Amino acid sequence: MQLVTEQPVRQIPRPSHGPAVSCECFPPKSADAEPAFWQTVSALAALTPAFCSVTYGAGGSTQRATGTITAEIQNRFGVAAAAHLTCVDATRGEIDAVADSYWQSGIRHIVALRGDPKAGIGSAYRPAADGYAYADDLVAGLARRHDFEISVAAYPETHPQAPSAGADLAHLKRKIDSGATRIITQFCFDLDAFEDFLERCARAGISIPIAAGILPIAHFGKLESFAAACGASLPRALRKACAGFDEDAARRHRFAVDHAIAHCSALQSLGVDAFHFYTLNRADLTRDICDGLGLVSEGRRLLQAI
Repeated sequence: MQLVTEQPVRQIPRPSHGPAVSCECFPPKSADAEPAFWQTVSALAALTPAFCSVTYGAGGSTQRATGTITAEIQNRFGVAAAAHLTCVDATRGEIDAVADSYWQSGIRHIVALRGDPKAGIGSAYRPAADGYAYADDLVAGLARRHDFEISVAAYPETHPQAPSAGADLAHLKRKIDSGATRIITQFCFDLDAFEDFLERCARAGISIPIAAGILPIAHFGKLESFAAACGASLPRALRKACAGFDEDAARRHRFAVDHAIAHCSALQSLGVDAFHFYTLNRADLTRDICDGLGLVSEGRRLLQAI
């Protein structure tokens, strides 16, 4: 099933129970970027997300910033926040110390990931000596350490380094058996693939909540790079519809919003009731998508001025 639209999409009535919305941001890369970052967080917090997660750079390069920002989001905005944590290039003792510091600062939710090496996504991964080898090991360690809520990643179209879809699903099941409490998927534009993933999860006895990762199409060239790195397919019809968009900001924004609204609607028809937005540190697309989904109150529409 392929979904492409450049037409206004009918607003979807909000179900009484949701859907739940969460979002992801990354620490600002410089002091100059901090004001814009906090303005983005303020706008996202006004959407009352279930939680906001903060990424952890390759090789733990933003370790200190991740914990500090996660705690500050909770303290400043009253929004539950989740800190990412990876097991790349760190011993168990070092990771346990980070987890302890998170807990002491009031962070109760961790997004536990294997992580990418400092050399980049495409480089070979080698477990650190005396470290947690993979995400399931990390989840088990965190669960033993503190009573964290633990989210883990899943790849509807299979992790690019997994030997097979079956092996990838088995690894996901191990993460859940180790103590994970929520699944957050990689973005997936192929609805048939996502439906198959949900069915395979059900057959495997996976019953914890699954949040569908949503990446608004802010820039098609960058989307192609993201998709290549994580093994996500880009349907031919989507490529055709996005041709030339990167040179037309207004048209690109409208398409990104309309497409995401229709995509979320289609996912809801598959039984998905939670969406996790990869915001790329901008609130406008996520805000407008949530508005179109009927998830923004009249009062919060004032945020359009932000």
